[in-house]
Order: sequence, then structure tokens, then C-alpha cells
Amino acid sequence: MVKKLSKLPFNDTPEQAAKLDAAIAAAAGDPNMLMSVMQEAQEIYGYLPYAVQCKIAEGLGVPVEKVYGVATFYAQFALSPKGKYNISVCLGTACYVKGSQQVLDKLCEELKIEAGECTDDAKFSLEACRCVGACGLAPVMMVNDDVYGRLTPDMIKDIVAKYE
Repeated sequence: MVKKLSKLPFNDTPEQAAKLDAAIAAAAGDPNMLMSVMQEAQEIYGYLPYAVQCKIAEGLGVPVEKVYGVATFYAQFALSPKGKYNISVCLGTACYVKGSQQVLDKLCEELKIEAGECTDDAKFSLEACRCVGACGLAPVMMVNDDVYGRLTPDMIKDIVAKYE
């Protein structure tokens, strides 16, 4: 799955900007600290907007392409903001063979977003993941820490309604 940059505008607070500046300053321009600074930035913002990637690149003296490459290589980094309710649909083997792709497709239809995106009201974000460790309940999805198993596409509307 290809990670997408957020379509939402980026606005940070002075407090967030100060924390990012401190993280970059603590790395003292050392390009070997890239992952550490990116992890800290993700904690500050919840994701890595393009403007933040550019600021990290400039502060550490690395090309922005390198920052973007790291952000898209490692699953721990997000390029889009997360919604209040983060929905993760397992596409691991057990879930996939039992219909998780159809569950994901129904969620995309219901929320009017694709996997890797966030609704315009920032209420829901949708992710496809490889395993949530509940193979016996396949197909499985999680809404934040709530686990839903033995899903069918027909169940999706009612589950989403619980969070609206």
C-alpha cells in the first residue's frame, strides 16, 4: 500500500513548533539522528506533514527526499493525520481469506475515504494492516482499542454509527 500525503491543510501551534525546534536542536545537525527526530515529530503532531518533513531535513542537513523515504519505508510513520477514531482492518492471510477486503471496501464506501486517509471532519481515519493478532476472529478490525471480529460488510454501517 502506498502512503499518501494528507489532503488536509497543516496548521501547527507555536507550542508544537517550539517542541520540534528543540528536537532538531538536540540532534545538533547530526543526520544519524534522523529517525529519532522523526519519531519525536510524530509524537508532537500525530503524523509527519510535508512542512515538518522539510523542517527536519533542513535542520539535519539531509535532503527532504531522504526524510520522505524513511517516512514511507517504516510503518510507524504516518503522512496523514489520524482521526478521533482510527479504524484498522486486518488484511493478514487469515482475515483476507475470510473476506476482510470486502469489509475494507465497505468502510471506504461508508466513510467516503480510502485506506490511509482521514475524513474531512477528522472523526475517522482508516488503515489497512497486516495482523492484529486475533486470527481466530477473522476477519477483524479495530476502532482505536475496540476489536470487532467475524465481520461481514453488512455489519459495518452499525459499527460506524456507534462512533458518530
